[in-house]
Amino acid sequence: MSEDIRSTKYATGFALSGGFIKGFAHLGVMQALKEHDINPDILSGVSAGVLAGAFYADGNEPYRVLDFFSGQKFLDLAKLVIPKQGLFDLCELIDFLKANLKAKNIEDLRIPLVITATDFDHGRSVHFRKGELAPRIAASCCMPVLFAPVCIDGVHYVDGGLFMNLPVSTIRRECARVVAINVSPLIASEYKMNIVNIALRAYDFMFRSNSFPQRENCDLLIEPYNLHGYSNRELEKAEEIFEQGYNTANETLARIKEEKGIVWKV
Repeated sequence: MSEDIRSTKYATGFALSGGFIKGFAHLGVMQALKEHDINPDILSGVSAGVLAGAFYADGNEPYRVLDFFSGQKFLDLAKLVIPKQGLFDLCELIDFLKANLKAKNIEDLRIPLVITATDFDHGRSVHFRKGELAPRIAASCCMPVLFAPVCIDGVHYVDGGLFMNLPVSTIRRECARVVAINVSPLIASEYKMNIVNIALRAYDFMFRSNSFPQRENCDLLIEPYNLHGYSNRELEKAEEIFEQGYNTANETLARIKEEKGIVWKV
């Protein structure tokens, strides 16, 4: 065992990015990693990454997590409201999580989980390691404008991806090795030259650019680049998105092994 592994609390950590519907690819990647005997001792997630990570940390096989979402539709998990703080409220998602996760608090999970959210009142990134699980997952998933901020202990929280869409640094010092799974790599795809698309593209670039320094700080990076065509409302395509992540992970591991003989950075 190397000195690095002996001197850190965890041998391997997984950092899971945000990505909305593309979060199902996290499950596919983690399934492939599991089949290659690469398992997390701790998970760090933001937004969709937290959602996938929480079900895994709760003791579920990655591929079995799809069963929880089978038959679900977007409006089953988000309640349309009169838009004062957001178009939708995440109370339905919170109820869904409470009904389907065995753990009620973060510290009850079988695998430690760090949940990154944005404290919208004070403009800072917050990393939850304890407390009630369901509302903190919802807070991390709370994309501003689309969803109303989630209030926890009098503080309003929104999507953790605003400041950190790939939360490697939250566990870097605790882990000998960190696997970063980024299902939202920055892709400059074609776009329409109008004011709405320009604004959305600029927002998207800013949202994802904070991942660049995090990508450089991991020991293994897996990025599916085949997910940009999925609509965030297409829950019925969860299995297809899972497969994309699964195939990307297997292809990435095979390529790195062929090139270097080992999957980890030397």
